[in-house]
Amino acid sequence: MRREETVDYNIKAAWHAIARMYNQQAGKHDITMSMGFVLLNINSEEGTPATKIAPLMGLEARSLTRLLKSMEEKGLIYREADSSDKRLVRIVLTKEGKKKKEKSRETVLRFNDVIRQLIEPEKLNVFFEVLQKINRIIEKNNIYDKIASLNEKRI
Repeated sequence: MRREETVDYNIKAAWHAIARMYNQQAGKHDITMSMGFVLLNINSEEGTPATKIAPLMGLEARSLTRLLKSMEEKGLIYREADSSDKRLVRIVLTKEGKKKKEKSRETVLRFNDVIRQLIEPEKLNVFFEVLQKINRIIEKNNIYDKIASLNEKRI
């Protein structure tokens, strides 16, 4: 099987193309795509606990820590102790962070509008169904054990 025929290659290739496009747009506003996604996952009014952001984005906590530090240095966010639980740290948007969040939101919405204009709704529905099914298969079934089992049978 050629790589172009594999599910994972096509998902990864599409994501890399989207990421390049988002990074080009983010660069115009002096941020990265990753920063834009963090901004989109922070509540604009009350901030968001730092521990909640990584899972929302599918990131490891270590990666997020570096990213938050960089965003703090750029003046996009600040850290604040939670008013009800002093052990929690909330990530709060600055005025500049709110502006960049809005730009990120506009970019995501524009991309989705263009895709929805150029691809028929029926095809998009099938696309979403297939991706959701792939996610369910991966989550519910221990797919790695099945892959190993299939490989053993072939040997």
